[in-house]
Amino acid sequence: MTKHSKHYYEYNRNMSVSEKINPKMLLSKDELDVVDYSETKTPNYYIGDVFGYQAKDIIEDFDLSYNVGTCLSYILRAKRKHDSQIECIQKAINHLQFELDRLKRNEEANL
Repeated sequence: MTKHSKHYYEYNRNMSVSEKINPKMLLSKDELDVVDYSETKTPNYYIGDVFGYQAKDIIEDFDLSYNVGTCLSYILRAKRKHDSQIECIQKAINHLQFELDRLKRNEEANL
């Protein structure tokens, strides 16, 4: 079974969380540079350089809420998507504020 075969990825998908290994961790830095991400439709600025983690995988693994997950996505891509990080950092701050507002509403509703 090769690293890139369909069966390899299906096998990993069926493994328990404690057994899972990100298939991209098995690739060298040079191999990561040539991986075709067009199949996943994930922009390169959402994929880490060293281990190949995708923002969506981290968000899912930590079971983050929409606002916190979106904030994390903006932070992870901040240095990569635009010439200036300011827009992404501001969007991240906005989503943290949305999450604080949501949490406060939920606390008030439970009183």
